[in-house]
Amino acid sequence: MSTGPEPISARSARVTAAKRLARRNFRGKERLFLAEGPQAVREAAAHRTAGRPTLVEIFATPDAADRYPDIVADARRAGARVHLAGEEVIAEISTTVTPQGLVGVCRFLDTPFEDVVAARPRLVAVLAHVRDPGNAGTVLRCADAAGADAVVLTDASVDPYNPKAVRASVGSLFHLPVVVGVPVEVAVARLREAGVRIVAADGAGADDLDTELDRGTMGGPTAWVFGNEAWGLPEETRALADTVVRVPIHGKAESLNLATAAAVCLYASARAQRTRGGCQA
Repeated sequence: MSTGPEPISARSARVTAAKRLARRNFRGKERLFLAEGPQAVREAAAHRTAGRPTLVEIFATPDAADRYPDIVADARRAGARVHLAGEEVIAEISTTVTPQGLVGVCRFLDTPFEDVVAARPRLVAVLAHVRDPGNAGTVLRCADAAGADAVVLTDASVDPYNPKAVRASVGSLFHLPVVVGVPVEVAVARLREAGVRIVAADGAGADDLDTELDRGTMGGPTAWVFGNEAWGLPEETRALADTVVRVPIHGKAESLNLATAAAVCLYASARAQRTRGGCQA
C-alpha cells in the first residue's frame, strides 16, 4: 500500500465529485461537504461522526503537503485518502479566490436534536432565520468561544455546510453539536421542556441586556434565538420566547450586525452562568 499522497488530475471523477459539493443539493444527496484550508482540515481529521472518522479524503498541493505534513499524517491516520493535486485542481474544487492548497471532503456531522435536549444544555444558540452563510459560520464560532453546548439551525436558516459558512466557523463547526433543520417552534418547545429559558435577541425588545444582567436573570440555562440579518425576528417567533431582549446601543451606531450582537449576548450569558448563583458545570 502506498504511504504517500496519490497524484490526481483535474479530470478525475474524485475531483468532479468534490467540486459538486459546492452545491447544496449534491451535499444533501451525498451527505458530504467541503472543508477548505489547513485549520478546517486539521479539525476535521481529529473529529469523528457517529463513531466514524469525519474526514473522507483530502486534496493537497505539493507545497501544502510539505508545509503541513502533520495534517497529511493526521488525515491518513483517520483513514482519509490523500490526493496530491496541482494548483489548478485545488482551484477547481475550492470556492475561495485564493485557495490555501488544502481541501477536505467530510461527512455531515449534524447532531440529533433530542441528543442535545437530553444532555440538559446550559447555553444554546438558535439561528431561527439566518440566511447569510458567513454570518451563520461566525455565530457558530462565537458560540464555540463562549462555551455554548450546541447550535441549532432551524429549517428557515442557511445550510451550515455551505463552504462560506464552514470557512467562517474557522474549525468551530467540528467543536460542538450542530443541529440542522428543526422548526423553530419545535426547538423552542423542547428546550423549554428541558428547563432552558428562551431569550429572543431583537432590537424590538422591551428590555435591554444590561437590565437583564442587573436583574440576575441570565444565570440559568438559556437559549438565545437570533433572527435575520436585515429584519430580525418576525413577531410570531418573538412570541415564542420567554423574553425579548435588545443589545443596548450606548453610542451613535444605528445597530450591531448579527454576529457581533450574538457574541455580546452569548458572552453575557456565559459570564452570568459562571458567577455565584449561575449554572456552573
